[in-house]
Amino acid sequence: MLNLLCRTIVITLGLIGPAMAQERVLISSDWGRVTAELVNNDATRALVRMLPLTIEMSDHLRQEKTGNLPSPLPATERQLDFSTGTLGLWNSDHFVIYYRGGRVPQPGIVLLGRVTGDVSIFDRPGRVTVRIERVE
Repeated sequence: MLNLLCRTIVITLGLIGPAMAQERVLISSDWGRVTAELVNNDATRALVRMLPLTIEMSDHLRQEKTGNLPSPLPATERQLDFSTGTLGLWNSDHFVIYYRGGRVPQPGIVLLGRVTGDVSIFDRPGRVTVRIERVE
């Protein structure tokens, strides 16, 4: 019973999946600032090499902000489900910040990381310019 309870907690908290790396980033805009922890995969390592960078993002489906990266990131494992605060990659150069949870169609998203701050700052219509930089 305890094992089942622990498994339920781990799944509910989203702790199953790629291990979080020691790499953290700061995402800032005129709307506020949040930090995020990146997962450990080839796509995030390539993203970190691009930093700092500025991305013009727009609202999509009232669940996410999306914007194009200056160059594509490597393909890695994809998933269909995402939660509030997920950082993802829709296609090789399409960066996404999810401010609501949900599910995407095939082929899914590449998980890049998770926002540790209040991602609701992005829960508003319109475009926003974000700056992403490493946290030392």
